[in-house]
Amino acid sequence: MKQLLTLGKYFKNKFGEKVYKIPISISGFTCPNIDGTVAKGGCTFCENESFSPNLTDKSKFKLNLNSTENPYLGKQLLQLEAQFNLTKERLQNKFGAKKFIVYFQSFTNTYAPLNTLKALYEKALEFENVVGLSIGTRTDSITEESLDYIASLSTRKLPKYLLNEKMTTDRYDIWVEYGIQSIFDETLIKINRGHDFDNVKTWIKKTKDRNLSVCGHLIFGLPDETQEMMLQTVTESLKLNLDSIKFHPLYVTKNTLLTIEFQKGNFKPIGEDLYIDTLVKSIKMLPENISISRITAGINNDSLLDPQWCKDKHQQMKNIKSALLKENLFY
Repeated sequence: MKQLLTLGKYFKNKFGEKVYKIPISISGFTCPNIDGTVAKGGCTFCENESFSPNLTDKSKFKLNLNSTENPYLGKQLLQLEAQFNLTKERLQNKFGAKKFIVYFQSFTNTYAPLNTLKALYEKALEFENVVGLSIGTRTDSITEESLDYIASLSTRKLPKYLLNEKMTTDRYDIWVEYGIQSIFDETLIKINRGHDFDNVKTWIKKTKDRNLSVCGHLIFGLPDETQEMMLQTVTESLKLNLDSIKFHPLYVTKNTLLTIEFQKGNFKPIGEDLYIDTLVKSIKMLPENISISRITAGINNDSLLDPQWCKDKHQQMKNIKSALLKENLFY
């Protein structure tokens, strides 16, 4: 039986104990294919508030790479602190959590002027028991300057109180998470992604050249993609020297452009059997040094339109683990 390298195991090996990611959603952040810079309307599957359970302030103020000022920075810093403390307390009470990664999850978290990024990231690293950052973004929404700064964070030493004899590092663990989704430009056009795969390759290479850890997000079940295409996306993405990977099924939520196509009968979501079969084949392709950050996703509320199997995360995981066990793989 082969034990798969999950992100949790990676963190435990590196820090000597379990590390918990705390998701953060900061108002004022958006992305270039929502604000019209490269496209309008966002990705066809995106209704960002569905993925932002911590966000309570739906401010209309939006940042971009050319913003010259940020009058809401003080409010954003308060949001960051409040969300971190709330989730940290819950994780400590429930699991006895001691170490944390601050995960800038929702929206595009490098799509802002550098001084805003510095203020948010620096504050996050100052929180007690934080050992790193994970920054979710797009490959068309980051700059050489911001990458240089983020890379500098990975050279900083952890405070002595966080060190123990089981750790294999004394530095902060800094990750950049990129949405790859698909390697096929025709698919990226269909989902209104706003950039092509060459852009993905260029900026992941720039990120890896700075010795930063990269997690790539892939979506199975994108419009008109066959299983062969999904597996080819995995194959080509692995050539980018990823450190971790997230697998997602495409599901339809209300208030998205995909909703219209689904209701017209022009889009049929991926079935659970095909998703699991594609996932298992993909996992068998992974090199041993690449950790798995996620193997599925879903949403258990009335915003989910289809497929209904994405509503029950517990049953999803049970079915996936059972399929992996048949291949002598333990997740």
